[in-house]
Amino acid sequence: MTQRVLIAGGAGFIGSHLAEAMLERGDEVIVVDNFISGRPENIEHLDSHPRFLFLEQDVTDPLLIDGQLDAVMDLASPASPADFATIPLEILAVGSTGTRNLLDLAVIKQARFFLASTSEVYGDPLVHPQPESYWGNVSSIGPRSCYDEAKRFSEALTMAYHRVLDVEVRIVRIFNTYGPRMRPDDGRVVGNFISQALRGEPITLFGDGTQTRSFCYVDDEVRGLIAVLDGHLTGPINVGNPGEFTMRELAELVVQITGSASEIVTMPLPAEREGDPMQRCPDITLIASTYGWKPTVALREGLVKMIDAFRIELAL
Repeated sequence: MTQRVLIAGGAGFIGSHLAEAMLERGDEVIVVDNFISGRPENIEHLDSHPRFLFLEQDVTDPLLIDGQLDAVMDLASPASPADFATIPLEILAVGSTGTRNLLDLAVIKQARFFLASTSEVYGDPLVHPQPESYWGNVSSIGPRSCYDEAKRFSEALTMAYHRVLDVEVRIVRIFNTYGPRMRPDDGRVVGNFISQALRGEPITLFGDGTQTRSFCYVDDEVRGLIAVLDGHLTGPINVGNPGEFTMRELAELVVQITGSASEIVTMPLPAEREGDPMQRCPDITLIASTYGWKPTVALREGLVKMIDAFRIELAL
């Protein structure tokens, strides 16, 4: 059955792929974005679609949307370390006032509310891999706290609306996701390494390179998000790829695929990256056993696609 869905943050990296996938399956999609981290070029190919509407607006202002909505999807937050350092107040505002405005819209429209939360709520985890039952190890005052705590508050707010106002909600916790339409300069590790390799610059590993992450290609991620939206579980539900790689392994793979002459160098962890978790890997038992979802794109395959897109964007 066709749904009318609002995607806040739909001009962002994941949001734009989500909008595209929902249009492809027949839904009507309204994207709301203020371009603080999203980009017009991420959705310009959707402008002429008969079931697509774009509204340029900051969700920290109340939303007035004509007509019925079946779902309100909250993906409206900057999510990179560069953003944590430069726009922390905006991130805190969108995770509090912005989420509340979107929840209020869901109440008015009697729509399902979907919160895109993050693996950052687990902080620097003491449990590995991280199941949804883990409460996390998060600094409330560190340089990453604007994002970590904003998302933790968004989750609390979402559950309060669910318990008090009986709003139907879905919460996902997104782990590291990569693919085309990422901002090359946004400070996230995959984009950093690819940009440096394509430019022939040294690839910078912070620390000794033994930190691990689990990388999910964006097409797989979007399939998981839609499975949760359509499904019956409130959540939170981890959506990510449990394949775990060290930062050095990632750097070496990027150099190999790009054919770059870039040298891999280690650097001390800068102050703005204080609190970077040493390990991050999702336990996806819940989504796999409930909805049969699992990632299918191997890291090498996904990197090839992302590198091709970056070559075009960087004109290299």
